[in-house]
Amino acid sequence: MRAVRTDGRAGGGRYPGRGRRRWALSLALLGDLVYGGESAKFTMAYTAAGLSPDGGSTFLLPRLIGLRRAQELTLTNRRLTAEEAKAWGLITSVLPDDTLFETAEKQARALAQGPTRAFGRAKRLLLESFETPFETQMEREGTGIATSAGEPDAQEGMAAFAEKRAPTFTGHL
Repeated sequence: MRAVRTDGRAGGGRYPGRGRRRWALSLALLGDLVYGGESAKFTMAYTAAGLSPDGGSTFLLPRLIGLRRAQELTLTNRRLTAEEAKAWGLITSVLPDDTLFETAEKQARALAQGPTRAFGRAKRLLLESFETPFETQMEREGTGIATSAGEPDAQEGMAAFAEKRAPTFTGHL
């Protein structure tokens, strides 16, 4: 599970000494949950420097926001505000700048304490769904849930649900 936080600008690389932090947008694309500070700006920036994109951005960006929007960001170097990035599906949430790090860290800890094998299966199923026929996807879901059901985290989760208490997962990987 990857949680990414962005403060300052997401685009290009990091440019020290310019007063603002700049983070590679390609790194944000890799996150499962991506939190942007309310002052964050998002841009591809590659073509503005005479470069073609890298870091997997030409694979991930169209899948997250659609081809036309990916083309717009890549070819025009448009800068999105954090709110626009959320509306486009580029980031998960916009948070106040002063609580961004704390909130992202809290979520990362919660995920690490969760049913990590189930999370892994869910992520794989979601990613495979773009290229898998519906019937095959249903079969894979069936296999995944059957495998999960026999694991300690699922046993604990089902017991906790029945006993109306919070589960304590061990996160076996």
